[in-house]
Amino acid sequence: MAATEGLTRTLTGRVVSDKRAKTVTVLVERRVQHELYGKYIVRSKKYSAHDEDGQYHLGDLVEIAESRPISKTKSWVVTRLLEKSRLV
Repeated sequence: MAATEGLTRTLTGRVVSDKRAKTVTVLVERRVQHELYGKYIVRSKKYSAHDEDGQYHLGDLVEIAESRPISKTKSWVVTRLLEKSRLV
């Protein structure tokens, strides 16, 4: 199992919703260069990630890892908390 562990895709993003049971919505932003003009622009995508204990909340910076499909929209799992939310 250790050989496949390094092949798992991981992403870093911010939790934008924690309203669903055992699920958080994570917004992942990436900077890409425009093909013609060369300007760097921000692209973003939302991922539904599994949060078994409900320990991640709105505004937290988390790392998610790809896993087997858990539901129709969920195939990512929150692996660790990188930064706690600064929101009150």
